[in-house]
Amino acid sequence: MVRKKGSLILCGAFLFVAWNALLLLYLWGRPPIGRLGEGGGAEPGGQEEWGVGRGKGGQVNLAGEVIRLAEEVEVQLETQKKLLKQIESHRAVWARQKDIGKRETEDTKDVKQEVVLQPQKPSLPPKDSVDDRDQTQIKPTQKPVHTVASDSKLEQHQDIEKKEEIGENNKLATSVASPDVIIPILVIACDRVTVKRSLDRLIQYRPSPEQYPIIVSQDCGHAETARVISSYGDQVRHIRQPDLSDIRVRPEHRKFQGYYKIARHYHWALNQVFYTFSQSTVVIVEDDLEVAPDFFEYFRALYPILRADPTLWCASAWNDNGREALVDPSKAQLLYRTDFFPGLGWMLLKELWDELEPKWPSAFWDDWMRQPEQRKERSCIRPEISRTITFGRKGVSLGQFFDQYLRYIKLNTEFVPFTKQDLSYLLKENYDEKFIKEMYSAPLVKIEDLQQAGSLKGPGPYRVQYSSRDSFKVFARNLGVMDDLKSGVPRTGYRGVVGFLFRGRRVVLAPPEGWTQYDVSWS
Repeated sequence: MVRKKGSLILCGAFLFVAWNALLLLYLWGRPPIGRLGEGGGAEPGGQEEWGVGRGKGGQVNLAGEVIRLAEEVEVQLETQKKLLKQIESHRAVWARQKDIGKRETEDTKDVKQEVVLQPQKPSLPPKDSVDDRDQTQIKPTQKPVHTVASDSKLEQHQDIEKKEEIGENNKLATSVASPDVIIPILVIACDRVTVKRSLDRLIQYRPSPEQYPIIVSQDCGHAETARVISSYGDQVRHIRQPDLSDIRVRPEHRKFQGYYKIARHYHWALNQVFYTFSQSTVVIVEDDLEVAPDFFEYFRALYPILRADPTLWCASAWNDNGREALVDPSKAQLLYRTDFFPGLGWMLLKELWDELEPKWPSAFWDDWMRQPEQRKERSCIRPEISRTITFGRKGVSLGQFFDQYLRYIKLNTEFVPFTKQDLSYLLKENYDEKFIKEMYSAPLVKIEDLQQAGSLKGPGPYRVQYSSRDSFKVFARNLGVMDDLKSGVPRTGYRGVVGFLFRGRRVVLAPPEGWTQYDVSWS
């Protein structure tokens, strides 16, 4: 291999020298650039211009000729330089188009063979930290544009699924992620030395360092935090965001400088994971999150679900309404679909990053994710009981929601063997019909009925109906759930429905039957 590369290099060098020698000889023997006039000289000036290179008596002016040749060589070299730049600029586009064609061919084969895709085992580069100079220039790895599956592809999936016999209840058999699938954990860190609490739990509960490599990406350049991270040695991979400069923002956004830096850090770190380390998926946590004992089990079980269903775009460990009084501690195995992007410990696939990366926002990335232009009517998976909790009251959000909600979120302590369960009920085709039937067959009650002890019999579910933004917010506040909406979507909502426990009874806060879409003006 080395000899072959050496031969190619020598051959290229020889061709380059030969080409430039021929070019020099050609330029030496040709007349000056221009259109020949009547006297044989180059216009303008006819014979007078042609005689510039000659001295008295018609003898050749050697200095003039050398200068002329040098100028023409410079022109030709500049032309070559421009051509090389054009070729370089288009190289990535050609490679990307070639990769897209290859992926389309592979996708066609994959649809015929199986519904659940399982990529080959990618490998991380050596443990040595990536050099900062190299990190600033991410390889222009091919980034195929990821869009929601076309109607024809969805129909092809559906036809295949209809023809197959898939178990007793006609559910899609969703296999467990292969042991070869690597699920890296990306820890977003800055200047919290308490990142140790997060890393300690991740390492404590991690089943395998090979299957779950931990990558800690640090922004801010905080030396003490860097020492804490480095103290873990080869148990984690420590990378540093190289650009620590302030970001130019509008005067009224100066107080939001931190949000701009966080968005920049996420962009850089995810590029590292997907385009430098060549991973196919990642679970993102922040340096103020503590994870549950079954955190890794949870995401391994949901990986094939995320692969199988194009109407899903993330799996999250977080329940926004996961306060202890609002969840059922005996139902730790319950999982739901939600239209609200939860964050706070979430998995995404490389295909989604290929879609989001070119338009990644300069700030407020999580609210940007919740906009309909990004969500595209896709959903996430979230648990009944959170698999992460946050202990970081201080941050760029200045403790927003922390004192009122976040500090009371219940962390799951019971290990649930999700990889041994059939989670195909989470696929949209299996989920929606049952969900709608259960929600709208629940008895319609008033808040007063729920608040008066003993007026209702049984554990529920009971339905409280809202019809406007204001009525939703009033009911949510009275029932103790989060009342804010992002792009019209309530936290934990699915098809507008928010489910939780109220005084031990299952309650759903729901729009009228026949719901079709969210109203972004409700935000």
